[in-house]
Amino acid sequence: MKKIVVLILMICLAIGMFACGGGDANKVPDLTGVWVQNNSASKDTWQEATIQGETIEINWMFEGDSSKALYWAGTYQAPTTAVAEYSWTSQNDTSKTSEALLASDAATKDFKYKDGKISYEVTAMGITTTVELEKKQ
Repeated sequence: MKKIVVLILMICLAIGMFACGGGDANKVPDLTGVWVQNNSASKDTWQEATIQGETIEINWMFEGDSSKALYWAGTYQAPTTAVAEYSWTSQNDTSKTSEALLASDAATKDFKYKDGKISYEVTAMGITTTVELEKKQ
């Protein structure tokens, strides 16, 4: 009888450990904060995003003179359920981007969150690339 009880307890413990293994899929992701590009082709220039409330703002960052230039200002819709992957379409805030020289003029931009990273496409000088951001610690 003791062996059966021990076996049942071990099975329950194993099931509990595997159920918790999903981690991020078991809670609503919090994407607020500062995100930094991890796949820039240049070590001196990259993109950095800030998500606050219902907005996302992305800047080009220039290490050489410690300056930045607006690339995107738009809406952000936070996930409301526990998911491992999430996507949203941001509406451009043209009151901010219309006068910014390096800003996107697209009406919308699609963002994806997966494996702790946010990604989106950027087109500059006829070249399209996918930017990948990681949350700044």
